[in-house]
Amino acid sequence: MFIGGFQKFTLIDYPGKIAAVVFTMGCNFRCPYCHNPEIVDPKKINYENKIKAEETLEFLSCRKNDLDGVCITGGEPTLQPGLIEFVKKIKDLGFLIKIDTNASHPKIVEDLSQKKLVDYWAVDLKTSPEKYKALTKKENIAENISASIDLITKSDAEMELRTTVVPGIVEVDDFDEMINWVNRINPKTFSKLYRYSIQGFRPEITLNKEFKKVKPHSREDLDNIMEKIKKHCGNVVVLD
Repeated sequence: MFIGGFQKFTLIDYPGKIAAVVFTMGCNFRCPYCHNPEIVDPKKINYENKIKAEETLEFLSCRKNDLDGVCITGGEPTLQPGLIEFVKKIKDLGFLIKIDTNASHPKIVEDLSQKKLVDYWAVDLKTSPEKYKALTKKENIAENISASIDLITKSDAEMELRTTVVPGIVEVDDFDEMINWVNRINPKTFSKLYRYSIQGFRPEITLNKEFKKVKPHSREDLDNIMEKIKKHCGNVVVLD
C-alpha cells in the first residue's frame, strides 16, 4: 500500500458516519481538472512521505469506539497491490469500509465484493461512454466501468454515483446518454443508489493549468442535471 495521507476524523466523507480517510497515491487517469495533482501526477508525488499501513492500522485499533468507518480514496485505490489485505485488516477491527473509485478495475471490485469487504462504494462517473476514451486515453474503459457498476449493483453494498460537471468534459446534454448507459448496464442500478452526487467544478487547483481558466457550469445547469437524474433516482444532491 502506498498511503500518502491520513485524515483521522471526518463527518462528510462517509454519509451518516464518523470516519477516518486513507489517501492512496497514484492514478491511472489524468483528468485535466483533477484537484489532487500531488496525488495523481508521478512528478509531484512525494515518495518519501509514504505512511506505513501498520501505523494507520495501529491508530484505528485505538479508535474502535470513536469511529464508525474508514474511507479509502486516492488517487485510485484499486491500483494498490495490497488493497484487499489492507481492507480485510481494517474490516477485522470492526469498521465499515467505503471506497472511492473510478471503477476501471472490475477484477478488484469483484474480489472485494465476493469477500464482502466493502460496505459503500462511491463511483466517479466522469462523462458519457463516448467521451471516456478521449478523456482517459484508454481502450475499453467504458466496458470496464460498466462491469464494475454491474458488480456493485448485484452486491449487498451501498453505492453512490457522482459526477464533477466540467465544461468540455461533460455537458448538460451528456447526462441523457449517461442515464441511458447506467440503465443499460443494469436496470436496477438507479433504484439501488444511496444517492447521485452532482459536483460543481472548482478551477482553483487543476492538474492541467489551462483548466484554471475554464468557467464552471452555472447553478441553473446543475439544477437541470439534477432534474434529469431525479426521474430515475430518488436521492440526488448538488454540491457546488
